[in-house]
Amino acid sequence: MKELDLVVLERDIDEYGLKRGDIGTIVHCYGDSRTLEVEFSTVDGQTITVLTMTDADIRPLKPSEIFHARELTLPQAIEGR
Repeated sequence: MKELDLVVLERDIDEYGLKRGDIGTIVHCYGDSRTLEVEFSTVDGQTITVLTMTDADIRPLKPSEIFHARELTLPQAIEGR
């Protein structure tokens, strides 16, 4: 995986309203090649969060997969930003 690749979240992260299967973008790769910064955002470009993740948390998006839309329900702590 490399910078700007789309990746698929492998677990829910309730703190940010993220669900397994959500799509993120790698924005930075660390030298160990396992640790990555991944940005999750809405379709209109609003960043939900940028998280430090490992290859256990995400996987590459497969060419045969289809995008799916869902309404994001933000936790109250994030809504006020």
